Amino acid sequence: MKKAVLFVAVTALMLTGLPRTAQAADPVVIGLQGPITGPWAYEGEMARRSCEIAAELINKKGGILGGRKVEVRVVDDAGEPKTGALAAQKLVGQKDVVAAVATYGSSISETASTIYEKFKKVNIGYGVTAVRLTQRGFKYFFRTCGRDDSQGAFFAKEVPSRFNARRIAIMHDNTAFGKGLAEDTRKALQDLAGTARVEVVFYDAVTPGEKDFRVILTKLREARPDVWYYTGYYAEAALLVSQARSIGVTCPFVGGNAAINDEFVKIAGIEIAKGCYMTNEPLPSDLPYPEAREFLDAYRAKFGEIPSSPWPIYAADALNIIAHSIDKTGSTRAEVLADYLRDKVNGVPGITGPIGFTPQGDREGVPFYLYVVDASGRITVAK
Repeated sequence: MKKAVLFVAVTALMLTGLPRTAQAADPVVIGLQGPITGPWAYEGEMARRSCEIAAELINKKGGILGGRKVEVRVVDDAGEPKTGALAAQKLVGQKDVVAAVATYGSSISETASTIYEKFKKVNIGYGVTAVRLTQRGFKYFFRTCGRDDSQGAFFAKEVPSRFNARRIAIMHDNTAFGKGLAEDTRKALQDLAGTARVEVVFYDAVTPGEKDFRVILTKLREARPDVWYYTGYYAEAALLVSQARSIGVTCPFVGGNAAINDEFVKIAGIEIAKGCYMTNEPLPSDLPYPEAREFLDAYRAKFGEIPSSPWPIYAADALNIIAHSIDKTGSTRAEVLADYLRDKVNGVPGITGPIGFTPQGDREGVPFYLYVVDASGRITVAK
């Protein structure tokens, strides 16, 4: 009888205490998919650093699920749609990865999120603004950033009146993001045309990776725009502005929210970059929240600077809201997390402000500002 009692007691201990102790020691692994190499490596490295800081802050406060640490596992998608799908496959193939922060670039997210959806893995995009991404009815896809149609509406409302502009030029790069923002902006300007004399006098695309844009820039010059809006990425934006000024295009340049960062200023040079504008979500330095101050102080202490674009901060908030959801639900199951994110997350404090999602998975309440590069090369809110 004593042996039977001892056996039951030992078995009960094995089924309760020991496994929980072992489980508590294991980290909760959250993936980060981003462009660690390739043309957007500058953004990818900032996202890696930001998620690293976010995890460190969570862990310093005791972790989640009663003391488990958060671990970030990084995979590189090189900013390419095909590689994006492969990166997603790599993460879903790792059983201990419970969710993913993924990714930068709407065209990359489009292929990657299809993989995550197929394998039922929560994935939160941090730099993916194409409207159609949340129109596919996916259960496991969310984003912490805004959408192109909101930015296009902001441009139409803010820019023509600020510059007293009637003739608008729009140029994109044929990527899912760049073309989507250009189309949404053109539509917003057309809607505005009924109440203001605004005309899109130039609408065309460049090819990413090219180095000489003088042919298309000559066409733009001949269209005589009052304002020129470029909706592609920063590497081409810097070359476009430099070459445009060299052939006599003098109208104000306004970039979309992937066109201007510190790397843009570095490539173009301060003399060219100063006076260039950008429509964008609030930059890190303009975030007023206590969570932002804590995050930026930790980032600066470790890396000597703060991120120069909003996307890495949205990556950190994606990691934060995943960790928050795991902790609140007590679960790492994708179905539980997806339902909680969609139905229960509402006004959760974040680095970029209160976080909540629409039923489609869009971030609610993302504001936009107009920024300008000042004479010292700093990107500041246009007064």
